Amino acid sequence: MMSERQPVEVIEEFLQRAATSPDVSTIAELVSEEVDWFVAGDVAVVPWIGRKHGKAGAVEFYRQIREQISSEHFEVGEMLVLGGRVMIPGRLASRVNKTGKLIESEFVLDFTVTDGLITRFRLFEDSYAVAQACV
Repeated sequence: MMSERQPVEVIEEFLQRAATSPDVSTIAELVSEEVDWFVAGDVAVVPWIGRKHGKAGAVEFYRQIREQISSEHFEVGEMLVLGGRVMIPGRLASRVNKTGKLIESEFVLDFTVTDGLITRFRLFEDSYAVAQACV
């Protein structure tokens, strides 16, 4: 049963699905309908950021990412776990399809897992560099 899974197991599965699943709706199976999902940045320029709502918001986020950028490098570091909170530092390089510009940034993924589902998601990255690559 999903609720018996440890937070780190949920996040490992989430990362695996985000990286490899051809159907982004499978990602949302690990997300609460009441998820607090937010990526800071210039929402007027970068369509995939901002606040998303529920499972549909998580699907929208990953659908937009896959349509609008191409990942050239994605590397995660060691997971930092405290109870239901999981933070993961990393580095990424993504090319914006419409501009051809490269986004290179360190990032931190910040999750909270409650009863086997992701209830909070934050992506901290160089939002200025992301916006500049999109224009």
